[in-house]
Amino acid sequence: MAPPLLPLWSIVTPVIGWLLLAGAWVGLGGAYVFLLAMALFACVLGAVHHAEVVAHRIGEPYGTLVLAVAITVIEVALIVSLMLAGGPTTSALARDTVFAAVMIILNGIVGLCLLVGGSRFKEQTFGLYGVSASLATLAAIAVLTMVLPNFTVSTPGPFYSPRQLGFIAIVSLVLYGTFVLVQAVRHRDYFLPIEAAGDEEAHAPPPTVGTTAIAAALMIACLGAVVLLGKASAPALERAIASAGAPKALVGIIVAGVVLLPEGLAALRAAQANRLQTSLNLALGSALASIGLTIPAVAAVSLITGWTLTLGLDGKATVLLLLSLFVVTVSLGTGRTTVLQGTVHLVIFAVYLFTTIFP
Repeated sequence: MAPPLLPLWSIVTPVIGWLLLAGAWVGLGGAYVFLLAMALFACVLGAVHHAEVVAHRIGEPYGTLVLAVAITVIEVALIVSLMLAGGPTTSALARDTVFAAVMIILNGIVGLCLLVGGSRFKEQTFGLYGVSASLATLAAIAVLTMVLPNFTVSTPGPFYSPRQLGFIAIVSLVLYGTFVLVQAVRHRDYFLPIEAAGDEEAHAPPPTVGTTAIAAALMIACLGAVVLLGKASAPALERAIASAGAPKALVGIIVAGVVLLPEGLAALRAAQANRLQTSLNLALGSALASIGLTIPAVAAVSLITGWTLTLGLDGKATVLLLLSLFVVTVSLGTGRTTVLQGTVHLVIFAVYLFTTIFP
């Protein structure tokens, strides 16, 4: 059986997305925003398809690592560009974006995957060693970057001093770099999925090297279009939220959700195919990449420009973060999941969204 070729829609999608993006750059507005939104979701679907093609060729866990790192690098570039454009007034942008991403991943994406997988297969299993390594690293980076700044005394308030910020940036890189080394080299078997019976995708012939290279390029093009289309749609979104009287923090949640859509859909597809290990690799890996790469990047911007970087969460957000880390550790602590764990995570996610809109 010959390897499948890339479908035409997946090739055309990023081209149309970038063409519509060019229209937004020349000043087209009004109903044009609707076309931008349609192009955004089409590029999300295209990014997921191309990421799955690349993952099928190079295998696990490298495939999930490719998508997580690619989309996080683009997310970091977007945050840094917004910080440079907005100046000191954007001191809390990185914290708000990273916190929203962590809550969406740990409760929204993981919860939905566990609920869908549990509903379809009653009980799903995964390798405990890889998930435990991911959660330990995630908990350490999250607390050190978003909770500890509230309790240091060198600088009052939810801030690190320049020396502390530089040290935490290095620590974050060390933790994430060590995790990637463990995942991709030293203990790769911890993150390998248990092949599901009857999984046609797992048994399909892998794409050729040329097809994989084209898919990787198209994946980057789709991811770039997703981020820039989301940025182009942000002003209209901000106006709509302001007219509705909703808090500005909701904008960050929506933007983070758009950026994470490719990984979320890929994780959900894996859970529906009874490949929960792949699903968790995507979800937890993207959370780690989001913090482990974003914090050092924005710390470098802060140290170079001299701007104060707000990292510490307020009391409500701290409680929700610690609750999420505790619950995800317990719910994924046995290597088996049902609809109950998925429901618990989705309830926490609903509380997070509700208390953001009605603080």
